[in-house]
This record gives sequence, structure tokens and C-alpha cells, in this order.
Amino acid sequence: MFSPTSIDKLVEESRTSVEVISSMLLLLELSGYVEANAGGSYTCLKINQKPMKETIFDVLMYLFEHYMEDELEILPDSDSVRSELLAAGFEQAEVNKAFVWLESLSLQREIRSTITTSFRIFSHEEQTKLDLECRDLLMFLERSGILNSANREVVIDRALALEDEELSIEKLKWIVMLVLLSQPDEEIAFSRMEDIVYDLVPTYLN
Repeated sequence: MFSPTSIDKLVEESRTSVEVISSMLLLLELSGYVEANAGGSYTCLKINQKPMKETIFDVLMYLFEHYMEDELEILPDSDSVRSELLAAGFEQAEVNKAFVWLESLSLQREIRSTITTSFRIFSHEEQTKLDLECRDLLMFLERSGILNSANREVVIDRALALEDEELSIEKLKWIVMLVLLSQPDEEIAFSRMEDIVYDLVPTYLN
């Protein structure tokens, strides 16, 4: 059994910033390697196991961490990036699907919507993919001005495109970040969403 460890202790022992440690812990939590505890500590759940990098979402997170923090125009040499992903342990099929996911996202840049209301009825398919907590998050982000109605639709489309993924609210937050990163003139919204993803500001859903 592993003992809980605080973020402060991890920062001290690794000599790394709080932001970097928080990012790494979030990715490890999403992958099932650590568990967050009350009070801000984390417990290791797995050790001496090779990470199973098998999902599209895992590939997207890897790409974001290594290539996409400033801009979505990321893959000037896609063959080189694909080779790096394979060497890192990702499956060819999931790498291909992740590139298709990103290419579809890039095609939806500079979209504009005439819809101004935040009221939206979710289809049965959307409700199946996005549970109530996820749907509440989207409405919260739109009321907060982080998402507009057009970007909201892109987020929903990209969430549905992850057909075989079990979609948690944390994963949805990352999808929102990727969508905002892909859209022009959304730097402020992206920065605000980044604070939410890294728990630098509270998220109030109702």
C-alpha cells in the first residue's frame, strides 16, 4: 500500500514547479496511475508497470504536452512525429485516429455561428456520451464566456468523435482546451480554461 504524498513534497523532491507537477499528476490520474485524496495529496495506485498508451486521448495528451501548448499548427513533419509516438509506445491505429481527430478539428477553424442563446437540447447520442456533469460543464463555460455557441458545438462534435473513449469531465475539459487552442482570437478563453484544468480556479456547476 502506498502512502499519500502532497504536491508540496513532490515539488520539493523533484525541484519542479507546481504547474508542471499538477499537469503530470492530472495525466497520471486520468490514466489510472494515481488517485487524488482529500487535502490535495495523491496516492500511487500502480508501479513497475509499463503504461498502456492505447487510447486516442492518450495520444492527444502526449501531443499537447510536447507540441501544442502554443498553437495547434503542430505537425510540420508528421512522419517524424508519428515515428516518435510509435517509439513512445503508442499503437499505430490509435496514432492514426488521433491525427484524423486533429485534422477534423483543424477543418472547423474560424467557424462562426448566428446562434446567440445558450439554450440547447442534447440529442440521445449526445446525452449518452456526455453525462449530466459534462453537459453542466459546457453550460457553465458558455455562461462564463469561455465558450461561445459555435465553439461549444465543436467541443461536442470532437467529444462524440472519441467513439471508444469513456468520457469523464476531466477529459472534456482537455477537449475544450484543444478546441480553444485551435480557434483564432481565443487566447483569453484558453488561458481561463487552462486555469480550470489545472485547478487554479474553482469550477462551480449548478
